[in-house]
Amino acid sequence: MMGTLIAGGIIVVAVVLVIRGMIQDKKNGKTCHCSDGCGACGGSCRGRDSKS
Repeated sequence: MMGTLIAGGIIVVAVVLVIRGMIQDKKNGKTCHCSDGCGACGGSCRGRDSKS
């Protein structure tokens, strides 16, 4: 029982850290995943140089 709680806690902490990193990346403008260039992102790539 204790091992399950520890493993579950580790998984929860890992998920929280991943989500936190994703939120920070989005706030810093590091989430442009557009295949057609940043011009097609609808503004999510602001601050980046786009060559399209």
